[in-house]
Amino acid sequence: MPRPTRLPKYRHYKPKNLAVVRIDGKDHYLGKYDSPESREKYHRLISSWLAENSLPSRPPITSPLALNINQVILKYHSFASGYYLRDGKASKELTCMKDALRPLRKLYGSSPASEFGPLDLKIVRNHMISEQDLCRNEINKRIGRIKRFFKWAVSEELVPPSILQGLQTVTGLRKGRTSARESPPVKPVPDQWVEATFPFLPPQLIAMIEVQRHTGMRPGEVVVMRASDLDMSEEVWIYQLDRHKNDWRDLPRFIAIGPKAQAFIQPFLNRQVDEYLFSPEEAYRWRLEHRAASQRGDRKTPIYPSELRAREKAKEKRRKRKSRRRKGSKYSTNSYWKALSYAFIKAEKEGVKLHRWHPNQLRHTRGTELRKKFGVEASRVSLGHARLDATEIYAEKDLKLAIQIAREAG
Repeated sequence: MPRPTRLPKYRHYKPKNLAVVRIDGKDHYLGKYDSPESREKYHRLISSWLAENSLPSRPPITSPLALNINQVILKYHSFASGYYLRDGKASKELTCMKDALRPLRKLYGSSPASEFGPLDLKIVRNHMISEQDLCRNEINKRIGRIKRFFKWAVSEELVPPSILQGLQTVTGLRKGRTSARESPPVKPVPDQWVEATFPFLPPQLIAMIEVQRHTGMRPGEVVVMRASDLDMSEEVWIYQLDRHKNDWRDLPRFIAIGPKAQAFIQPFLNRQVDEYLFSPEEAYRWRLEHRAASQRGDRKTPIYPSELRAREKAKEKRRKRKSRRRKGSKYSTNSYWKALSYAFIKAEKEGVKLHRWHPNQLRHTRGTELRKKFGVEASRVSLGHARLDATEIYAEKDLKLAIQIAREAG
């Protein structure tokens, strides 16, 4: 069913201070006006109406002592906060779980967890389509995380096993068989687009981009590079990561770095071996110095002594002033993307129109180039795509092939 152009409004029935919504000509009273329970019931009714154009029949609550969804989520959060950790800090998966559980809490927070069924899960899924406008792949991932949440609840005997069995019958959304939008595919980025951004970037960002271009490593792999992770004893360097995308599978991740990529890394080896090579703080200082130099070059009038004194005072004030936002010792994948986005904004201010692209596209560009030149297997090995069958047998062979490719094309 196409989404209606106007949604029924959450209204106030003043004589009895009740919340009410009119759906298909019928008033549904939601409880005390502006209460969390009434808001939750409103969202649930709207989501159900959008999904099926009819209101679901809810079974009566028979066990008032049973835990509701909010209470189970609270218990799960205590578990997840200690489980989803990486190097003592919350991992990205913890944030993903919170995002997945947010619509569940919004629509069914006060409902008994032991009465949540497949139709309820579909209503949550429809909310992700109609209200959150998520793409199909992301919706399938979030529904999978909700199922994982209920699996944990079953293991803790917070809900009966039948709940999980029912939810497992809800299959993922199929391409072309749902109104959920498709995410655009990640495409290679032309070299001219990349190189056009260089005049607006600090050396650290240029080096990171070039290393990605010549190795195909992920953004999350280039930002954590340290000299201590590099074996530079041979012609082709080997970069071994302690933490990477497939470390949960106990698969090693080796990246072969050829002469072209090495040339961009070498200027940043002048630091302690356990320090990250590409520093946001150094990039920030470079921007300030570059900005000051460009301003001096554009000046046409003479500099008077009073202005020199004012400059010195301002410089001393800036030196003592703490930055509003503390610069980290390394880039994150998010700050890497933001720094690149700043280059696009800076170019627009100077009247230069750049094509926007994302660091992830560099990996796809490298994969496309290697596939054309060396074949599919070479592309798989260089990019570190895991071969799940007989991984241990092929690991040494894969590394030798990656070194050969890096020597010739990296």
